[in-house]
Amino acid sequence: MPTEETPPARSMHIGEVAERTELSLRSLRHWDEVGLLRPSGRTDGGFRLYTEVDVERILAVRRMKPLGFTLGEMKAALLDLETLGTAGADHAAARERLALVQREAVERRRKLVTQLAMADEFIAIVEQRLA
Repeated sequence: MPTEETPPARSMHIGEVAERTELSLRSLRHWDEVGLLRPSGRTDGGFRLYTEVDVERILAVRRMKPLGFTLGEMKAALLDLETLGTAGADHAAARERLALVQREAVERRRKLVTQLAMADEFIAIVEQRLA
């Protein structure tokens, strides 16, 4: 009896990924070099090839970056996010660690909102003086 085959994942070169994620080639290369986000494959010539799953991971990092997480913290969070998507993995420990990351992210976001409000106040002062 024939079975349906899963089509191969569409691969993208680094330029397309950079454009889609609004990140620089330099950032993507750096994240590969430090082991944060490795592309799923490479061409025979050594060019990086990314899949949609890779892009999702890159976007997760892009979203964590403004919150000031370190490369190590981001890598750990990505591993825990992957664990939750894997059957048979230790979900309890990953959930516990991600809950801590979530609480930290909420606090960091709160601080950014406060800083943004201060920036808005300054802009208003300058606009008032220029009027």
